Amino acid sequence: MICKKKIFVLTILCFLNACTSPTAMLGPVYTFSSTGSIYQSGLSYGSNELLEKVTGKTTIENLKDLKLEKKKENIQKKTLESEDFYFLVKKKFENTHIKIKKIN
Repeated sequence: MICKKKIFVLTILCFLNACTSPTAMLGPVYTFSSTGSIYQSGLSYGSNELLEKVTGKTTIENLKDLKLEKKKENIQKKTLESEDFYFLVKKKFENTHIKIKKIN
């Protein structure tokens, strides 16, 4: 009886595998397995679906867009390439060099 149930479930999963995206259920399944709460996993799935309906993108696509925006706006690179930073480092270097000469 148990083997028949397992075979039935595996057969159903094989046929219905393409009905939904497999990653859509990864988060809620992980939430359910770690917390054991069906309410938390339902909330996780529901929020993912709501986000997809509102933005038209999946959660992973939204994260990729955020990473691309961060790459476009690289403030540290702009700071290191600015002339003010160059002159500041040059002045500090010269002051340190003068102090070292005084010691020697």
